[in-house]
Amino acid sequence: MVVRREQARAAAGDNAREVIERLRRVLPAEVVRGDATTRAAYVSDGSVFRIPPSAVVLPRDADDVARVLEVARESRTPVTARGGGTSIAGNAIGEGIVLDFSRHMDRIVSIDPGTRTAVVQPGVVLDDLRAAAAAHGLTFGPDPSTHSRCTIGGMIGNNACGPHSVRWGTTADNVIGLRGLLADGRAIDAGRGSSGDPDIDDRLRRLRDRHLVPLRTELGRFSRQVSGYGLHHLLPENGFDVAKALVGSESTCAVVTEATVRLVPSPPVRLLVVFGFPDVFEAATAAADVARCDVLTVEGMARDLIDALRTRPGREQAGGELPPGDGWLYCEVGGADTEQAMAAARAVTALVAERFPAASARVVTDPAQARALWAIREAGAGIAARMADGGEAWAGWEDSAVPVGALADYLRDLYRLMDSHGLRGIPYGHFGEGCLHLRCDYDLHTEHGLAAYRAFMADAADLVAAHGGSVSGEHGDGRARSELLPRMYGPQTLAAFAAFKEVFDPERLLNPGVLVDPAPLDAEVRPGPGHDRLDLVPVHALSGDGGSFARAVGRCVGVGSCRTLHAGSMCPSFKATRDEVHSTRGRARVLAEMLRGQTLPRGWRSTEVRDALDLCLSCKACATACPVNVDMATYKAEFLHRHYAWRPRPLAHLSMGWLPVWSRLVTVAAPVARAVNALTARPGVAALVKRIAGIEPRREMIGFAAPTLRRWMGRRPSPQKIYNVKAAAQEATSLSPRTVVLWPDTFTNFHDPGPGRAAVEVLETLGYRVELPRGPVCCGLTWHSTGQLGPARRALRGALRALEEALAADRPVLVLEPSCAVMLREEARELLPDDPRAHRLARLVTTLAELVDAHDGPWPFGDLDIDAVTQIHCHQEAKGSFDADLRVLGRLRVRSDRIGSGCCGLAGNFGFERGHWEVSQACAERELYPKVRAAAREDLVLADGFSCRTQIAQGTDRRARHLAEVLHAALRAGGDRGPGAPSGGTREET
Repeated sequence: MVVRREQARAAAGDNAREVIERLRRVLPAEVVRGDATTRAAYVSDGSVFRIPPSAVVLPRDADDVARVLEVARESRTPVTARGGGTSIAGNAIGEGIVLDFSRHMDRIVSIDPGTRTAVVQPGVVLDDLRAAAAAHGLTFGPDPSTHSRCTIGGMIGNNACGPHSVRWGTTADNVIGLRGLLADGRAIDAGRGSSGDPDIDDRLRRLRDRHLVPLRTELGRFSRQVSGYGLHHLLPENGFDVAKALVGSESTCAVVTEATVRLVPSPPVRLLVVFGFPDVFEAATAAADVARCDVLTVEGMARDLIDALRTRPGREQAGGELPPGDGWLYCEVGGADTEQAMAAARAVTALVAERFPAASARVVTDPAQARALWAIREAGAGIAARMADGGEAWAGWEDSAVPVGALADYLRDLYRLMDSHGLRGIPYGHFGEGCLHLRCDYDLHTEHGLAAYRAFMADAADLVAAHGGSVSGEHGDGRARSELLPRMYGPQTLAAFAAFKEVFDPERLLNPGVLVDPAPLDAEVRPGPGHDRLDLVPVHALSGDGGSFARAVGRCVGVGSCRTLHAGSMCPSFKATRDEVHSTRGRARVLAEMLRGQTLPRGWRSTEVRDALDLCLSCKACATACPVNVDMATYKAEFLHRHYAWRPRPLAHLSMGWLPVWSRLVTVAAPVARAVNALTARPGVAALVKRIAGIEPRREMIGFAAPTLRRWMGRRPSPQKIYNVKAAAQEATSLSPRTVVLWPDTFTNFHDPGPGRAAVEVLETLGYRVELPRGPVCCGLTWHSTGQLGPARRALRGALRALEEALAADRPVLVLEPSCAVMLREEARELLPDDPRAHRLARLVTTLAELVDAHDGPWPFGDLDIDAVTQIHCHQEAKGSFDADLRVLGRLRVRSDRIGSGCCGLAGNFGFERGHWEVSQACAERELYPKVRAAAREDLVLADGFSCRTQIAQGTDRRARHLAEVLHAALRAGGDRGPGAPSGGTREET
């Protein structure tokens, strides 16, 4: 059988071009993807394995699937079904044709509230089904932590479970019927009592009757035993349920095209009870008792997970809401109303207090706090991919399970086993059902490390079997654990598995290497030897990855947070195109393939990599929203820097990358700026300029300031002395007003000085003396975003020289443009890591909101009492905080409706470049444009980013304002009031 599998793989490699041509003869070109970029993006899933496919097909319906299977039979090409690609065991990759159901076959066919059932296609995302069912007070019970992007088809393939399976069971428990196709083209309609094919039913009954004893004694012993095939569902006492037997078969037997699933009533009120224990072992011991209570979840985690989370940017205080302890259980309870839910919470709290007196507890009634706590647990797969000290941790022994009563002893023995192998790991998981997630710091980069990995996996399999457990508890066996099945099952059970596969797929075309005829668990490991052949010293320090570009790219473990469509800010281009290549994960895979130098042999000159990165907006959402902080904007800048080294660049890189230079030249004198504005206002001239500059024809030209902010500052008369109480006191005692350095960024200085002028007057009213840096400055943002890292570093060095006096005096540097603030706070240290001035500047940079929020003198602003639609700049959301802005807006009585979809879509040069118009507009249409259009005329539209204001102005009939302009307007209604004083009064002027 192994020979047969190797022959199939060789055939797939040799005939890839022919297979793609055959597919394109029977399917539309847009659903057949055979380009190297796409195949590189699909080389892996959420596992440690790497297998480049021959082709990727995005089927539209069952007929397309049938045509693919026909081509597969004729060409002897393997077929692998894939949903969200979040498999941690390597069940969603293959060397032949990969069927990605998530793109088109994602329809909820029907929901029947009366029978509490739903009919869905395999590409339906779990959260979409849950949202549709919620309208009827129902839900789909199993809910893995990847619920925002995993698909029902993938859940069926792996028999996924999730936190609520302690109440509602596994996916198999919630599947009623499956429709699909076999590799030979036959259709099945499987359910309780039949597969829909009499011949298959007859063969399955004979198989079952030959193996009655092992099916009854070795399978179905506890809820999380999902390793192997679920043949116990074929037993007479279980109703000969073929659909349930196929759940967890990892698409090795049939390709599912439609499923009928069970829905369950969702409690109207849910409360979270969190228990803290002295250690994770006591938490594991308590899990069995808690699981017997009327609870919806019993989730466990150890201190290791919190320690790792606190190393993530912006998460240093994470877990502070947890009760004291070093091990925790999350217990969700539900009820028809709050009183009933509270009664359930009191009952489980009393039980734990009685049996575990050292435990602490917290009942969380605030939904926002509950969501924040759940976010810790749900991000576990990503968080655990990095140890607290930054070391890598990998899946492999990812989701073993034991009967819940044996969990504590198993966990203790597992820690001892890790210690004996010199490994560290971060445990967490579904403690109420004995299922444990664990990533370890295996060395998967060397042959010696892979041998040690194999040895640990074998010992771990023996250990879990000794505790009566399963090598897999919900993610399936895949390539990670199929080879280990003989360590937990006897020869008769394994023979039954092989016979089951033979009934459905005798030619071994469907997902070969999984379950039956397993691939070696240490073969084709993605981070294995040779993964970093093209690694080199990057321009950025990449301080979090030891200066290794390969290690930085390798942060992506494939959990797929970037594929969430309806929530969050990552990844905007994927949300617009729904193309795996345009996800953060897809781009990371393509970059990794480039570094390996096999499927993309042109390295840094690769046009495939360039194309994969082209639609990255460099919004930096992934730098924080990704649980392992993949920073694709930085990787893109590094790639473009090398890709275009000593080569002609796109025109847009020369026009918009060098915008600071062109803007300075055009605004050398106000008459020149006005003349250029007049010329570019003419359609013919504008069209010519846009063609020469590589600018999208449908974009409007931006204007130039006449005069610039710097010239306005230089020519204005001495500012009128407007003092609040504190400033007057300073003058009376001969103290100089506090000095703040206003950073004249390119956009504020040369294009839109209004926010700068408003900021100056606001600051002077607060008692500051405002000065500008000596000489022209630039943070290098436009060069950085276009991958021109040499000019970017030179610009930063020039800025540091201009700021030397301010840095020496520890003067705050106020930056009005959020992207420039991030550039000076974050990127400067990475681009100039050995320059102490860059680190000092990062500490001194402040935003206007932060400065005003910290102001401890009288409050000179009046109440605006107005609603606002607020677009937070994507860089500020990713690398900063909007908390100070909210506090300031709150004091102004500005009620802010925040845009939650992330980047506005313009993203600096991105939205102006040719070929980006559709994605740019699609990003804005997700939430920004609709909310701005729906806002009342008297409502404010707020956006501190120049790009955001430009996108709003060019896509709606509204003008967005900077916070500085809002504060300036509030001065007119302001008065001298102490912090927190009620509004009213008159501003004193001297």
